[in-house]
Amino acid sequence: MQQFLSTETLIIELLLIASLVAIVVRRLHIPYTVALVVVGLFLTTQSPLNFELTPELILALFVPPLVFEAAFHLNLTELRRNLTSILIMAVPGVLLTTLIVGGIVSFGTGLALPVALVFGSLVAATDPVAVVSLFRLLGVPKRLSVLVEGESLLNDGTALVLFNLMLAIVITGEFNLLSGVFEFIKVAVGGIMLGLLLGWVISRLISRIDDYLIEITLTTVLAYGSYLLAEQMHFSGVLAVVAAGLITGSLGPQGMSPTTRIVLYNFWEYITFLVNSLVFLLIGLDVDIWALFQSWQPIVWSIGSVLVARVIVVYGLGWITNRISEPVSLRWRHVIAWGGLRGALSLALALSLPATFGDDRFLLRTLAFGVALFTLLIQATTMRPLIRKLGIITTTPVQVEYEQRHARLNALKSAEAHIERRYREGLISTPAWERIKPKLQTQTALLADSVRQLLRVEPKLETEELELARREILRAQRSAYLGMRSDGVISEEIFETLTSEIDAALENEDETFWYVPQESLPQRLNEGLSGSATVSEVVVDTGAICDGRQVMDTQWPKHFVIASIKRGNQVIIPKGNTVLLANDLLTMVGENASIEEARQFCEKTAESY
Repeated sequence: MQQFLSTETLIIELLLIASLVAIVVRRLHIPYTVALVVVGLFLTTQSPLNFELTPELILALFVPPLVFEAAFHLNLTELRRNLTSILIMAVPGVLLTTLIVGGIVSFGTGLALPVALVFGSLVAATDPVAVVSLFRLLGVPKRLSVLVEGESLLNDGTALVLFNLMLAIVITGEFNLLSGVFEFIKVAVGGIMLGLLLGWVISRLISRIDDYLIEITLTTVLAYGSYLLAEQMHFSGVLAVVAAGLITGSLGPQGMSPTTRIVLYNFWEYITFLVNSLVFLLIGLDVDIWALFQSWQPIVWSIGSVLVARVIVVYGLGWITNRISEPVSLRWRHVIAWGGLRGALSLALALSLPATFGDDRFLLRTLAFGVALFTLLIQATTMRPLIRKLGIITTTPVQVEYEQRHARLNALKSAEAHIERRYREGLISTPAWERIKPKLQTQTALLADSVRQLLRVEPKLETEELELARREILRAQRSAYLGMRSDGVISEEIFETLTSEIDAALENEDETFWYVPQESLPQRLNEGLSGSATVSEVVVDTGAICDGRQVMDTQWPKHFVIASIKRGNQVIIPKGNTVLLANDLLTMVGENASIEEARQFCEKTAESY
């Protein structure tokens, strides 16, 4: 009980420290994760804590949500567009890094080559958390961010698989190239396929649910469940989480309401903040500073080998990728090379080394911590000036001014809505409201005009705004189709057709807001049907089979839908619980034979049918 309370108190203390650090770094403009490591280092020198950072804690508890959140938010379209470059960096790049680092470390420190190759594999995975957060803050091009994030997501899984293979070679003393390649492919492909399957299943479940609490729970189960299940099946848990996150991030939001998407994104943003806070603070707390000083020479060799390997991989393999895929500029490659940070996964692998490594186990762990600290304290903190020096930030003064004016306009509109609500609630007098309202409206009009002026100066801004609005319109239509299917207004087949059109429009960057068929409606509906399609109007007779029944309670034929109901001067878009009444005029769309069968439901009584 005392041990539990001690751990519980430690977690609360760490979260409090993380919150205070987050407040301070906003003013200092340094990466949050770097500040956490520094604070952790300071705390461990003042009052060492009795806490062990285990590989199980990092891999099973911390890595799945971090990887899932990054994959969930990664733009799948951009990832596919740059997949060739990312795969080359994540697979051959990891293999090359392992060989280069292992060779240099073995030469410089005297470690046996197999042991040095194990070290090379555990530091081959990049962890650009600090860099990506800086990218988002500075507004670097989307493609550059995707290249860095995509490489990190995929090379995490590759490095983990390679590390296990190298570990087996050192422990058993046996190496079979063909067997090693087969095992590598089996573990990697198995993890990816399992993640895709689980992600697809959860996405389908989410599309049929409209409860954000359940949907958040399902994504949480997916993040941890895909990792644990893959590990149980001896596949790559990290790659399973990556695949699950990618497929869910692509398909899941399409079946969510706008409110659910906002809540879900906020939830995962918080989880990432929470996990990163604990991980990097614990890294700082777990570092043995005196061991780092005593092993400074091997650490220098390790850092040098990692930097050399990164340069060779980024610029050497980059020369190849530029010839077989969309080129990446030299300035971007500078950023990618310097942004190859090492973090949680490398440390977890170092901590998982078995006791059979003897004294080398402690040395490799110290080297891994040394490399991680260098990349976090030196590379991460110098990334901002490097990006500015290279002129990569695309934000212009006009864009900054536009964002400020647009924010002021939105804030003023919110204030106007708030004060009007207070007036309607009787908390503000009518005379005061009548004096305030015209002033607010005048100020709002002036700000709106100033925003329009900037849009005329920078047409690209308006184009981006329109694209965001277009995509939101399409997502709203998809949510509406989901509601219609749930209410029984449209069949599963029609739902799939309509949503595939929305998905196609989302993939394209044109001005498509909705699908408009070129052919006539009956021709459109006739595609894939056995007979011809038609649009027909039918009146519900008194006492007919469907009279007084809900739409969903009537056994309507397939390939048929009630488009609208005219009841007197009222036109109703039917839902599943809409009750049909005598003299309703139904507009039916569907196959001729189905229309005729549906007409009988509306014209004949149950006794005569």
